Amino acid sequence: MTSNAGRALAHPSREEIRVEGVLHALSDPIRLRIVRQLAHDAAELACSRFDLPVSKSTSTHHFRVLRESGVIQQFYRGTAKLSGLRTDDLDALFPGLLDSVLGAADLQAKRLEAGARADAPETSGLQG
Repeated sequence: MTSNAGRALAHPSREEIRVEGVLHALSDPIRLRIVRQLAHDAAELACSRFDLPVSKSTSTHHFRVLRESGVIQQFYRGTAKLSGLRTDDLDALFPGLLDSVLGAADLQAKRLEAGARADAPETSGLQG
């Protein structure tokens, strides 16, 4: 049996989480995308489950910012690094903040998708 004790990741305690750090972490579109996926899946996910349009090193940076700000927790299960939202901590410290940000992000995504569909060229059933 392999121990992951030496692979523990540093996380801020609940008392160390600051609203400005959380807002900074959530202000980046890639990090917000990660948080939205974690919220919608409602489970811990391996980093490999995220389809991000950035390099692996940039992805690692984004996960680190989220972890160090207290937005997510990360831990190893075997060789996989799993991430999960710290919903209980964030809701206790800043009631409604995470729900508001995620709700706004969902509305924005719908608005942008609708705009993209409206901008798409019309196609007819006739082919020439």
